[in-house]
Amino acid sequence: GNAIGLGIAALGCGLGQGKIVQGAMEGISRNHQAAKDMFVPMILGLAFIEALTIYGLIFAFIFKAAFFA
Repeated sequence: GNAIGLGIAALGCGLGQGKIVQGAMEGISRNHQAAKDMFVPMILGLAFIEALTIYGLIFAFIFKAAFFA
């Protein structure tokens, strides 16, 4: 169960990060001057999504240690 949950978390992370980068690249291609304004929020969003996936990994390790010890 842990592997399936972690796989779903990683899948969601990849889809979310792809959607964020897609939106940022479309915005930059439409308005080149907005690239500076979009970069920092995009990086912050990517970091927050990655942190959620790492939390999923940590919970998987905790649950595995708690239930299979």
